[in-house]
Order: sequence, then structure tokens, then C-alpha cells
Amino acid sequence: MSDLAFRPAVELARLVRAREVGALELLEHHIERVERLDGEINAVCVRDFERARADASKADEALARGETIGPLHGVPMTVKESFDIEGHPTTWGLPEYKDHRASRDSLAVERFRKAGAVVFGKTNVPVMLSDWQSFNPVYGTTSNPWDLARGPGGSSGGSAAALAAGMSALEAGSDIGASIRNPAHYCGVYGHKPTFGICSKKGHALGGNVAQGDISVVGPLARTAGDLDLALSVMAGPDEIDGTGWRLELPEEKRSSLKDFKVAVVLDDAEAPVDGAVSGRLQALADFLAAQGATVSTTARPALDSAAVHALYLGLLRSATSGRLPPEQLARFEEIARNAPADEEGYLARAARAALLPHRLWLPLDEQRHRMRLVWASFFEEWDLLLCPAAATAAFPHNQEGERQDRMIPVNGRPQPSTTQLFWAGYSGVFFLPSTVAPNGLSPEGLPVGVQIVAPQYHDRRSIHFAKLLERAWCGFQVPTRLA
Repeated sequence: MSDLAFRPAVELARLVRAREVGALELLEHHIERVERLDGEINAVCVRDFERARADASKADEALARGETIGPLHGVPMTVKESFDIEGHPTTWGLPEYKDHRASRDSLAVERFRKAGAVVFGKTNVPVMLSDWQSFNPVYGTTSNPWDLARGPGGSSGGSAAALAAGMSALEAGSDIGASIRNPAHYCGVYGHKPTFGICSKKGHALGGNVAQGDISVVGPLARTAGDLDLALSVMAGPDEIDGTGWRLELPEEKRSSLKDFKVAVVLDDAEAPVDGAVSGRLQALADFLAAQGATVSTTARPALDSAAVHALYLGLLRSATSGRLPPEQLARFEEIARNAPADEEGYLARAARAALLPHRLWLPLDEQRHRMRLVWASFFEEWDLLLCPAAATAAFPHNQEGERQDRMIPVNGRPQPSTTQLFWAGYSGVFFLPSTVAPNGLSPEGLPVGVQIVAPQYHDRRSIHFAKLLERAWCGFQVPTRLA
């Protein structure tokens, strides 16, 4: 049964419905992999095996009666630790929340259960979901299944690692700073950052908070683009309050061939230089698309100044996350902002100013964002998609020393602060645009490299469909070499 661990979720559901494998049998196969492999990977940090066994047994009993629960009937899956599961802790990596027990499932988990999925655990995250590594004092460090000396990304790092290792068939994550896109890129899986607001975040918050934060979204990760499509269908749509007044109808994508697309490709940017291992794979993809007959440009892009976009994103991002900060961090930011020169543009100074931003000074930033959204909309009148990096490098070695902005990664032999890569998160993300990360082959070191596929607002199906076409014609998920 070892091959079942890497089959698409849609195929697993078909096998269960056809009674070629039992839901409980399939769950036990995944649990066995978790118990055998996760000691060194440490991805599945919260385990709900007994309830999952009961749910899988019910799924088998339903089939025996001739009933199906939904499109994911009997598919075993996990979700990011930041989603509530009734009776289990939601900590976001903070020790003070380790004894917290959720009183009900998050809406995403509830919807996956209604679709027939068997949710058997939660996957690891960095503290406050705020790193491109996944380690915390509650659950420890998650490693990349491709190379245990490297991180899987963050903040949905445990999600991507569990998928890549064949320990889970499907995942749900969240993204404000590439937290779905970055781990998908590092671990060689698929991830989709939805259009802002189309997937409810109910039950994805600390302290009972219910307000929708700026920029942040929840969305799926998977091993195939088809699984992303199905999972998005499950997750998307209004909650019970909003659903009384609006319905979600995402445009379908009808084009059946890569040659039918007009694609702009951004290989690099001075704001966040990209390593040749990543840009080289992106150039290879651009060449392949051109050979397939697609219209491809490596110079076309929205008429926006990259530095202005990055500054805007950091301002709105750190303003959005300021509500999470403990009093001592706010006090530190006050000191930094007070002592930093007015023209200081380092990451820490920018973050401190943004975290303390008065609402009246936030409003002009929001206005600037919406003006830039119109520029993106104009760009997409001519171009169907924009391809760009998800991050500047492939997965980097574990580095837990100091603060994020002080941790350097080598980019073309030169040290770059890890926080500089936030550029590739905000380039499209701050403007509410959907983007899909798909596997794009391996680096010269044999590590996964992804491509970020950006689509117009609400055209989530377009970027996912394009990923499907690439999966068939170019490349898709590969089992990590150390597990193959």
C-alpha cells in the first residue's frame, strides 16, 4: 500500500467510494507513516487518531449502506495548527496557549468533514505564524522531508512537510506573507493563496478573535493541482452570516492548452535578488511555454515601482500583524521607532513604524494600495497570468539564531536577510490577488523549486488550471529522493 501515500486525494476518494480500499484501512496506512517517519520530520504535532478512527469507521459504514458523505469521502488529512479542532489545543507556537482547548471546529475543518474528509491531526508552525521556518517552544522544529538539515518553510511548514512525506493526503494553511506559497515552494508541493476574503477564517484566530485581518487568507495545500481545485471548492464561500446576502461564483477557466495563454514572467527584482537556482528554473519554464506556443514576455509587468510596492506591503503587513504583538514587543518597537533616523529604511525600522501606525496614516497607504490594484487590473487586461518566484532560494538550512532580519541566506553567493524575500509575498498578495505555487523542478542541489502563478482577482480557477496544464506537460510533485 505504500504507493497510496502519494496518490492524489481525489483518487483516494474514488478508491474508497469504489470500495477498493476502506476509509479506516487508508487512515491506518497514513497513521503508520506518521508513527514511522515523523520522529525525524516532526510535522504532525497534534494527533487526533481516535476520533479519526471513529470517523473513518462511520465513512465505511455509510458506504455499506450505499451512502457517500461528499467528494472527499474517507480521505485522511491534516490542517495547520492554527485552525481550531474541537477538544485540541490551538497555540500558534505560544506556550501560554498550550492548555487551550478549542470548543468547536474551525469553519474550514467543519467544511472538510462535511465533504467526507477524515481529519486526523494538525501540523506544526512557527511562533505566531511569523517565520519562514517552522519551530516553536511548544512542539519543536519541523524539518524538510527532502533534507532534514533544512526547514520546510513557514508558516504552513508542517503542512507542506506532511504532504511531501506522504503522511497526509491534503492540507489547509494560511497566508499573509507567503505562508502557503513559501512552504509549497520549499517542499515541492502545490499551494494556493486565494483571492482575499473568499475563504472564511472563522476559527483561525487566537483568543477568540473573529475580525478578518488585512491581507491574510486561508487556503489549501496538496500534491496535485486537481486536489487544490477540489479543496478550494470545499473551503471557499461565505460563512453563515455573510451567506444570507452573497454567493461566490468564481469564473471557470476554459482554455485547454498552454498555447492559449499570454504569460508575463518576472525572473528577478532589485528589491529582492533571486538565486540562479530559482531564476534558472523559471527561465527554463518560460522557454518551454514559448516552445509550446504560448505568448511569453520576460519584460512585461505592471507599471509599478518595485521599491514602492515593497514599502507599501511592509507598511500594511506590519500594521496588520500589530494586533498580535505582546506589550513588551510593542514597547521595543516604540523605542526603535523613536531612536531610528527618519530616513532609516531597514526592515526593523520599517516594521516598528508600521506596527505603531495611527489609523489616519494607515488610510493613505490603503488608498495607495487601491490605486495600485487598478494598475494590476489594467495589466491583466493584456496578460492572462504573471509568473514569478515564490522565494529567492530553495529551502535553506535550519537557522534559529537571533531575529529573522538578522538571519542571512546566500543568494548567488551573497548574504541576503531572510526578510528581504517578503517582497515575493507582497508583490501580488498585498493587492488581494490569487496565486498558485506549483512545482517547477529541482535545483542543482536536488531541492524543490516552485513557480508562483499570479492571476487577476477572483480568477483563482485560472492559476490553478494553469498549474494543472503544467503538471501534465512540464512537471509536478516528486517524492523526496530520501523517501522514494
